[in-house]
This record gives sequence, C-alpha cells and structure tokens, in this order.
Amino acid sequence: MSHQNDIACAVTRTLRQYFDDLDGEQPAALHDMVMRSAERPMLEFILAHTDGNQTVAAQLLGINRNTLRRKLSEYDLI
Repeated sequence: MSHQNDIACAVTRTLRQYFDDLDGEQPAALHDMVMRSAERPMLEFILAHTDGNQTVAAQLLGINRNTLRRKLSEYDLI
C-alpha cells in the first residue's frame, strides 16, 4: 500500500470517529476544519524534518516558497 493510501485511510478513520462523536449533530464548515486541522501539523512536521529550511520544505510540499511563508505566517509558525 502506498503512503498516500495510508494518509487517506487515516483521514477516513478520523472523520468516521469525528462523526461518531457528533452523535447525529451536523458539523459546520467541515472542509475548512479538516484542511486547517491537517495543514498546521503537516507544516510543523515538514519544518522539523528539514531543520527549518523553508526552501527544501517548500520543495517537499510541492508549493512555492512564498506560499509556504504565507502559510507559516497564518499559523504563527514564523
């Protein structure tokens, strides 16, 4: 199984648990919540993995370094 499938399975498992915990209540702004919940820890992990090298981090993420800096600023990581 590929790593992408592992990540997809983890997201599915987490969403299942989230909906179970809601006990019938309807979530609001689910897409934004999931994206923000996943993005910050991903950025933190990649920065640690690259010893804070933003150029390498941006390359690993497949995004422009300026985009990475904007996201880091949004999450108060710089």
